[in-house]
Amino acid sequence: MCELLGMSANVPTDICFSFKGLRERGGNTGPHKDGWGIAFYQGKGVNTFKDAQASHLSEVAKLVSDYPMKSDVVVGHVRQANRGRIALENTHPFTRELWGRYWTYAHNGQLNDYKSLRQGRFKTVGTTDSEHAFCFILSELAARYAEKPPARKQLFRFIKKLSDQLKQQGVFNLLLSDGDYLFCYCSTKLHWITRRAPFGMAQLSDVDVDIDFSQETTPDDVVTVIATLPLTTNEHWHAMKPGEACLFKAGEKVEFG
Repeated sequence: MCELLGMSANVPTDICFSFKGLRERGGNTGPHKDGWGIAFYQGKGVNTFKDAQASHLSEVAKLVSDYPMKSDVVVGHVRQANRGRIALENTHPFTRELWGRYWTYAHNGQLNDYKSLRQGRFKTVGTTDSEHAFCFILSELAARYAEKPPARKQLFRFIKKLSDQLKQQGVFNLLLSDGDYLFCYCSTKLHWITRRAPFGMAQLSDVDVDIDFSQETTPDDVVTVIATLPLTTNEHWHAMKPGEACLFKAGEKVEFG
């Protein structure tokens, strides 16, 4: 299986601390050595870094873990290949345009009979079940809401319905964002934590790195981090239940079900 990393914040925030932990799971403390990627939303644009090499060994991953790129929404992934060869085109996250916005997606799991899912105008570039499912979700959205997106609650419920459907075909944990909202769906494992004032110390579980968030933030900051498994040892992470979905905006949970 792969591992996911996401972030939603109310101010541009870097994810260096969390990514340092995830990077170790890419071939060092974890078996996810078949590529990695991370996407940073900046305004209407999205800045994506990918490598088919293990993140633990990747110089690009080291750059990302050390360089404080600020973003409101981040979607990241380390891969353990099960469908599709080890190659850059099969490395998450994947991005497509819909309704004039970039949508970015990363998946943890394995789907059966995924080639039966229709793609519509969204076509796969690689050969993974993950990208095929992403194209299916966007095709269903575009078919149902051709001109513009519906209201937030309606959109959330429809994406959750599609996720429930995909869950019936295997393991389907995912992160999906349009740059404003971050949608999270749990099939087996997904955890989240919201950090707000008063901020304190945090210690990574995969590498001997800690941080005092009170020195890095303002009292008004709200930052939520989502990960397959908790990244720190001294904080309380919320475990999502199978079949549960959450929607975050500006660091706050605004929908769940």
